[in-house]
This record gives sequence, C-alpha cells and structure tokens, in this order.
Amino acid sequence: MSTARLLVWLAGGVLAAAMIFGAIHNQVLPADQAAAGYVAAFVAVTIGVVAWRVRPESRAGLLLAAIPFAGMLSDLSHVFQTSRLAVTIGLATSWLAAPLIAQVVLSYPSGRLSTRLDRVAVATAWLLAAAYGLVFALFYSPRSPVDEEIWSCPRCAIPYTHVAWLNLIGFDRDFNRVVLVVALVLLGLLVRKLLRASPGGRRVVLPLAVAGSFIVVEFTVQMILYGHAVNSWTHPTWFWIVQVAMLSVPAALAVGLIWEGGGRGALAGLVVALERTPPGAVRDALARTLGDPSLELALWLPERTSYVDATGAPITLPSPASGRAVTTLGPADAPVAALIHDPVLLERRGLLAAAGAAAGLALENERLQAELRAQLAELRASRARIVSAGDEERRRLERDLHDGAQQRLLSLGLALQLARAKLDPDVNGAAELLSEADAELRGALDELRELARGIHPAVLTEQGLAAALRSLAHHSPVPVTIAAVPAERVPAPAEAAAYFLVSEALANVAKHARATRVRISVARADRSLLVDVDDDGVGGADPSHGSGLRGLADRVYALDGRLQLQSSPGSGTHLHAEIPCA
Repeated sequence: MSTARLLVWLAGGVLAAAMIFGAIHNQVLPADQAAAGYVAAFVAVTIGVVAWRVRPESRAGLLLAAIPFAGMLSDLSHVFQTSRLAVTIGLATSWLAAPLIAQVVLSYPSGRLSTRLDRVAVATAWLLAAAYGLVFALFYSPRSPVDEEIWSCPRCAIPYTHVAWLNLIGFDRDFNRVVLVVALVLLGLLVRKLLRASPGGRRVVLPLAVAGSFIVVEFTVQMILYGHAVNSWTHPTWFWIVQVAMLSVPAALAVGLIWEGGGRGALAGLVVALERTPPGAVRDALARTLGDPSLELALWLPERTSYVDATGAPITLPSPASGRAVTTLGPADAPVAALIHDPVLLERRGLLAAAGAAAGLALENERLQAELRAQLAELRASRARIVSAGDEERRRLERDLHDGAQQRLLSLGLALQLARAKLDPDVNGAAELLSEADAELRGALDELRELARGIHPAVLTEQGLAAALRSLAHHSPVPVTIAAVPAERVPAPAEAAAYFLVSEALANVAKHARATRVRISVARADRSLLVDVDDDGVGGADPSHGSGLRGLADRVYALDGRLQLQSSPGSGTHLHAEIPCA
C-alpha cells in the first residue's frame, strides 16, 4: 500500500474512533447507533482505499474513500456542539457527500465523467453544496431561532453576525427543493448511462447504480413526507435508513470487486465454444463471454509491427480520450492481440486476462489467418495496380500511335496525292507508281488503326463501353447481337476488363468456334458488372491451351471478380464474368 493510501486509511480510522467517542461522551447518540454508524463509515473508507489500490489509474476509489470522510465531517456540528471549529466545519461540509456520491456513480468505473451533461449535473451539485455551506457558515447565529429548530450551538469558530432578513429555516427548505430537482436529474442521467452501456458493462455498473438510485429515492421520500431533509439525529428510524443508504455505495463497489474474480462458468463456456468456433469467429465468442457486443479484436502482425482486424485490414488502437478501452493480450514486447472494448470491463480485469489466456491458441490461429488474409489482400492490390499500370501504358501507346505515326502517315498520303496531281500521267508511269504507293499507305494506316484499337481503343476512353462494344460487333466476321449494355459509364478498370473480355471472346469465336452467331449481354447487378458472351459454335474451349483466356482471367481476378467458362463439345460456349464496379 502506498504512503498516500495508508495515510487516508489511518485518518479514516482515527476520525471514526473520535466520532464514536464524541457521540457517546456528549450523549448525542446512543452507543449502538454511534458505533454502527461510524464503524460503517470506516468500512466504507477501507473499501475506497482497496478500490484505489486495485485501480490506481481510476479516481473512483479515491472519490469513494472521500464520501464517508465528508459524512463524518458534516456530523462534527452535532457530535462536538461545544467546539466552535467543529461546528464551523460541520456547517461548511453539510452537503459535501452529495456531489461526491453523484460523481462516483456517474463516473464509475473510470472515475471520469464521460458526457457534457454528466459534467454539468455534477458541477451543479458541487456549487449547491458549496453555496449551502457558505451561507450557513456566514449567516448562522446561535442567537437566532434557527438554533432551537435545527441545532443547539453555543458559539461558532469565527465571529458571525446574524442577518435579520435571512430566514435560514426557509432557505434550508427551499434549498432542499432545489436539491431534489438536481437529484432527479442525476437519477435520469444514471438511467441513461445504464441504457447506453453494453450488457457486460451494465452488469458491472448496475450494483453501484442501484445504490445511487436508493439514495435519491430515500431523499425523495423525505421531501414528500416532510417537505425537507430529515435530521436523522432526532429520528432513529431515519438514522438507520440513512446509514444503510450511505453504506450502499461502498458495498456496491465491494460487490463489484468480489465479482471481478468470478466468471469461471463463463470461461468454461468460452473454452467449450472455442473448440467449435471456426476461423474468423473468435471475436464473437469473446464478445459473448465478456458481455460486450461492441468488442473489437485487433491482431498483432510482427512483420508489419501493426495491428489488423480479422480480414487483414489495418486497424488503429483508439486513444484513451475516445471512450473505448484497450486490453493487450500477451507479453508487452510481443503481444498476440488487443481487445478494444467498453471501459467498464476494466473493472473485470481478471476476467479479461483469463479470457485472453483461454483463447490464446485460438487467437494465435486467428492471427495466422489474418496474416494470410493481409498477404492475399496485398497480392490482390498489387495485381490491380499492375493491371491499372498496363491499361495506362496501353492508353499512352494508343495516343502515341494516333498522334505520332498515324499523323505522319496521313501527311505522307496527302503529299503523295499532291505529287500525283502535279505530275503528267504519262511521265514514265509515275502516276501508277504513286497510286500503288498510296494504296500501300492506306493499308498501313488501316493496320496501324487496328493495332491501336487492339492496344487500347480510343472509343472506349472517349465514348464508353456501349460504343466500344458496338465497334467490336461491327468489325466481327461473325454476326453479333448486343442484347443489353448499360448506357451509363462505369469505372475505367471495369470498362477495360469487360471490353477486352468481349474482344478476346469474339477473336476466339472467329478463329476456332465455327459459330454462326454471337450474343453479348452486359448488365449492372448490385455492385458488379455482369458480362455474358454466348455462341452456337462447336464448343470445347479450354483456357489451359491458350494465353488469351488465361490473361483475361488474370485481369478479372485482379479486380476481385469471377470468370466462368462453359464449353461442352457441340454445345457452343458460354463465358460469364462478374466484375466489381463499385
């Protein structure tokens, strides 16, 4: 135990003993009530110190230890009525326990208020507590009628002046009504916190939430019955009720601390479930065991020195300010995985660690699966980049041929026509030679255009897939029917894949199929482009006997698509492709 926690615990014990002695010696409480009340307060301090030790990074334990301190300090004005200092401290801290309880309940388990509404409500409770203590410390006078109706105090520690216009009895009643409104607001915030929590988090928070609700209900009943908070010192029944209410908060936290060590049944169920859990479903099994549907599993890949999810996609661990908690499984220098979960599960660190240990082998297998998926994703990405780079190079070559060699040949043809026009037709047969040269030039231009169209058709880039397919059908030696084709443009990689698929299919039909007709259909379905090419030829096509279909398959697969070929002998050929185009 650290020095600070030891000092707090010792101070709580000394204060509780002093309060028991003072209450019995000054005959302000029966011995049984004094002993029960202040022993319970010391137990509450002990629970708070233990929680502080278990979760030193959380403020919950420190705040919990402060609550019984605040309660005992406020009792000083009753127990030591002849001490001016004791009465002053008691008056100033009369409502100090209330904002502490509100902050503990709403900030549990992290000890930090997570929403703006929570912070505003708790800040209001602190302001009200400070205002009440300040008013009574400044304006309370033992010579006023308040002395007979509220406390019996001969003198206070500092010179007070009674203000005639200030009715402290009325102020106390009005203040209680304001506190009731704030308490009901806090109760509503507590209900909202429970509704928003995950199932596992709700089970952790529930005991403390019930204790906080009990305190609000107890105060509300007092206001309904009496119109103000009851002085439990003069009402023995309410004394015990108030003591139970104040002890319920640390008792609820103690239940949580004891419950943290439980969960053996859940762990046994996890071990059994993992035996039947397929790869990729370990996260679901852990989420069910821990009761947190929002749980995320981050798997560590040493080669990448980074975390990935079950699909192999990179994942970044959230920051502490994000409202999510992270529990690392395995050694700090070589983790296996990390759980991203509801922060309230930090109250069950034992269960978290045990669940991680029970799922160790499954997590290792999951990590290997994620590593394979990451490598596969990288392979697919590299193939897509290669296809994209190839298409870009095709477009560049097509532009170079169109803007370079083709334009030069066109200029040469024009020069030949001008030369033929200026020469006499009978001069040594020059006109005939020029005509032959012009014909050869036109043939070269046609071959160049065909080459450029094969490299990458300009019509595909400029007008889209529909126009490009019509151009293919027009140049095909086999009659082609285009049954359907989307009018709208699709991403360029999908357009190029569909075009070259149809182009290669038509080339194969013309060379090998001996078909009389070809039917082409292109349609959008969900997030894919469906391409179907059917012919009535002899069939028997085999992708393994040629590079054309294999190249098309590689192009389609590089886009994470699918390619199917049905070509039974004598039954024609059906080529079907699904090309992602999202």
